Amino acid sequence: MSTFYTILQLVVAISALIIFHEMGHFIVARLFKIKVEEFGLGYPPRMLTLFEFKGTKYTLNWLPFGGFVRPSGENDPSIPGGLANANPWKRIAVYAAGPLTNLLIGVFLYAIIFSQIGAPDTSKVIVFEVSKNSPAEQAGIESGDIFLTVNKHPIESTTDLKNQIDSHLGETISMTLIRNEEEFSLNLVPRENPPEGQGAIGIIMGNPTTPINIFSAFPMGVAATARHVYTLITLPAEVARGAIAPEQARLVGYKGMYDIYKDVRTQEPIPGTSANLSVLGFFTTITISLAILNLFPIPALDGGRILFAIPEILLRRRIPQGLENVINFISFAILIGLFLYINILDFTNPIQLP
Repeated sequence: MSTFYTILQLVVAISALIIFHEMGHFIVARLFKIKVEEFGLGYPPRMLTLFEFKGTKYTLNWLPFGGFVRPSGENDPSIPGGLANANPWKRIAVYAAGPLTNLLIGVFLYAIIFSQIGAPDTSKVIVFEVSKNSPAEQAGIESGDIFLTVNKHPIESTTDLKNQIDSHLGETISMTLIRNEEEFSLNLVPRENPPEGQGAIGIIMGNPTTPINIFSAFPMGVAATARHVYTLITLPAEVARGAIAPEQARLVGYKGMYDIYKDVRTQEPIPGTSANLSVLGFFTTITISLAILNLFPIPALDGGRILFAIPEILLRRRIPQGLENVINFISFAILIGLFLYINILDFTNPIQLP
């Protein structure tokens, strides 16, 4: 029964993100007076028509995962008032609206997270947890300690601390920390081969926080979403240069998402906080990933359709609709094949969370 509810929660939440994505397309299409023939909950075949309003049928469909919008004349520019008949700027706005809606949801979810954990002071590094029998525990480091220096190098970010430790593995290093407003110093030797799940000195580190309300958290949500987008966009380059292992950057399907979701429901993102924040963080990643994936310039995706509209703006000439339809059809078939492969890979090579 627990597995059933976990799957149900996951399906409902991801379906909601997809429906919001489609609502973005729908709202902008209606804003530009582009006729929308159908707004469907779930995927065909159709179960029933819930109602009809201003020329749009609102339907319930048998495959209960996500939803869709069917604009009039989506692939036929000869239909007046249809999507393909609209000028390129309007088409771009409609195609971009879905991914941008997902990004706005990401901003909102990040704002909720920051309102719960507080605003991090990224110039300071605090110890959240110390592993048993680790160099940090043996040296006397405790939860709540704040790092000031390592080998007289000022620590002004978690990256500073990690770089200083990683560059002195197996060597004695000196540290200055502050506890209860009092400074103290100690020495320890970072491990070259720490136990699985632990770092070189055996701590979980982060940034101290100050309380913040959700309205003040929105600018932080925007910044966090921008950083998240940048991380996703640069991920292939990071894998190519060996900074990230390929297995940690692989795409996952439905089972992979279930495996991750099952784990994050029991994890504390920061010691002492609710696991619900991990769940919010998971769906924040899903909605931002959905946005970026759809903006990739791949035919059949929103980004690909935007790409087809650009020559019409720059060259005043439209790519023949027949050619565009053929390319979109072939790309869609390839994407379906990739989708099946990724979902099979989830079973044959299940994702392993660090």
